[in-house]
Amino acid sequence: MDMNIGAASYATAAAAFSLLALALAAGWRGSVQGALLAGSCMVSAVWAGVLAYGVAHPYHGLAALTNPLEVLRSAAWFLVLGSLLWTLRPSDAAVRARLRLTAAVLLGFCLLVLAATVYFHVAGRQEAGQGRFVTDILSRVILAVTGMALVEQLFRNAHPERRWGIKFLCLGVGGMFAYDFFLYSDAMLFRHIDQGVWAARGFVNALVAPLIMVSAARNPQWTLDVHVSRRMVFHSATLLGAGVYLLVMAAAGYALRAFGGTWGTVLQAAFLFGALLLLLVLLFSGTMRAQLKVFLSKHFFSYRYDYREEWLRLIRTLSEGDPGRPLGESAVKALAQLVESPGGGLWMQEGTDGYVKRAQWNMTAEDAGEPADGPLVRFLEKRQWVISLEEYKNTPEMYGDLALPPWLLSLPRAWLVVPLMLQERLLGFVVLARSRGKAHFNWEVSDLLKTAGYQVASLLAQRQAAEALVVAHQFDSFNRMSAFVVHDLKNLVAQLSLMLSNAERHRDNPEFLDDMISTVENSVEKMNRLLGELRGRTSPGHAAEVDLAELLRETVKQKASLKPRPELKVVGDGFRVTADRERLLRVIGHIVQNAGEATPYDGEVEVRLAAEGGCAKIEIQDTGSGMDEQFIQERLFRPFDSTKGSGMGIGAHECREYIRELGGRVQVTSAPSRGTLFQIIVPLARENGDGDAALLEQEAGS
Repeated sequence: MDMNIGAASYATAAAAFSLLALALAAGWRGSVQGALLAGSCMVSAVWAGVLAYGVAHPYHGLAALTNPLEVLRSAAWFLVLGSLLWTLRPSDAAVRARLRLTAAVLLGFCLLVLAATVYFHVAGRQEAGQGRFVTDILSRVILAVTGMALVEQLFRNAHPERRWGIKFLCLGVGGMFAYDFFLYSDAMLFRHIDQGVWAARGFVNALVAPLIMVSAARNPQWTLDVHVSRRMVFHSATLLGAGVYLLVMAAAGYALRAFGGTWGTVLQAAFLFGALLLLLVLLFSGTMRAQLKVFLSKHFFSYRYDYREEWLRLIRTLSEGDPGRPLGESAVKALAQLVESPGGGLWMQEGTDGYVKRAQWNMTAEDAGEPADGPLVRFLEKRQWVISLEEYKNTPEMYGDLALPPWLLSLPRAWLVVPLMLQERLLGFVVLARSRGKAHFNWEVSDLLKTAGYQVASLLAQRQAAEALVVAHQFDSFNRMSAFVVHDLKNLVAQLSLMLSNAERHRDNPEFLDDMISTVENSVEKMNRLLGELRGRTSPGHAAEVDLAELLRETVKQKASLKPRPELKVVGDGFRVTADRERLLRVIGHIVQNAGEATPYDGEVEVRLAAEGGCAKIEIQDTGSGMDEQFIQERLFRPFDSTKGSGMGIGAHECREYIRELGGRVQVTSAPSRGTLFQIIVPLARENGDGDAALLEQEAGS
């Protein structure tokens, strides 16, 4: 093995650790870990320098220092790993006790090895040769295994959040001890040190220094201003990758030459030329360079954003917003704030019209739309990328065959297009204006905007669902009101039909004619009012004080044509309740109508009104066919369920629901062939509070 190779190898390691130690020392802020790390790097630099000098000048007499420096180098890294282990569980006394014991054992072992080294150096050559195996080989295997064990303990016991900061330190130092273990275990097996493996050890240690620098940059508490240039890391990684690639290709070419027979030289030359050509293609590939930059930025550097703060600001902007600002505008503002953009516009899908502009913030954009099957929509939905218009103009090949619409390219100050994805579906997209701070678009900006786009899309979809639910409720209310109107119209038609059937017999009776005219006028008035409510041109009556006695008299008068004719009994006076008079008249009229229709001509229908504990009790009792308990529980108040062929099945349902709105309740007692008793209990207006209390006591008692 050429001595110059070994000297260059260890000299490279010495230079790398010297620079690293100087950088750490220059930015030291007083922490123990920073001091130990800088000291370990300095010890490693001295160790590598002495070895390099010893290889270059083998007879200078420095060989005696290599063994003590080897032990000191391992001990220094043990201190670094131990100090980091100490900080993992500062309050765990048992763990700290074990660490103290481990440190004492390691210190004793290192001192023992140092003492043995000095002793064998002073002793005679024969005795030194007998002890060299113990001090130079076996002890170093033990030190390497100890170092790997400490690295494993550090990484395994570190919290997952802290591993991001120490993983490259563990990788570098662990790799260094692993290489030592390979070197000295091989020497222990074959009783001599492989000179090639030993010479490469310096280069291996030099490769560890950048990894330690990255960990130092990720832990500002170790040092103050340690910063590794991204450009420097990029070029270093490119150079390292190219070197490894060439070594592998050279080994493959050597194998072809060795085993290729007469074609060996030809195959080797062709293979090496092809490998070199492929390397040049990769080095000049813009896509490969971009992917390498993203990889290095993601895995070797701290992030540009404080994601906790950015996410809280996003949620705060979306949830609060400015008074009167639509949600779409707040969504654009929330995304724009992430990249210091002064404005933007929101395009969302509108049925078959494609994607149209729904909102804008500080950005004047034409009302241009994008078809649902357009290239922009297809690209965003398939790739889910954030499109940089500047990047598209400069390097369009990065976006494949994407053809952006002319209205987007001509949009003033347009910078980024952010997709709003919802369950693999493009809900819309946001166009952001150029950042005020001339922020550079990279993978981190793209990931942040894509993630925020998911949140914005979810909130916009929730708002759309809420608006659709409101519309559905409006239609439901309209349909419910239509059912009630139709039910009332059915009753009016029944009255008019009955009047027409009696007209042939009583046309010459003046009293019948007067009653017929009055009934027609009343029916026309009711139908006009109902149709007005159905069209929304008139609103239902407002709640006011209603005299129940007077209302019941009017109800009985309207139902006078029923057979049997209902009778009214009022016990007491002052029955005033707060209600919509027309609606209350309608629902009580439904019950009286049903009672009359269910009772034979020779039966009785009686309407009674009395006071009970601050409430008014309306009882409608008939001697009709009655109902069983199962029908009352399961079908009586179910809407659109009727036993009458021409019935709508909503009279009883509307009665119960409206009485409940008034704070009252409806009770039904019935039995087949024994008639039915409807009890309607509502609080009186003059004693509203007492009536409510009394009603609650009655419900509790029942």
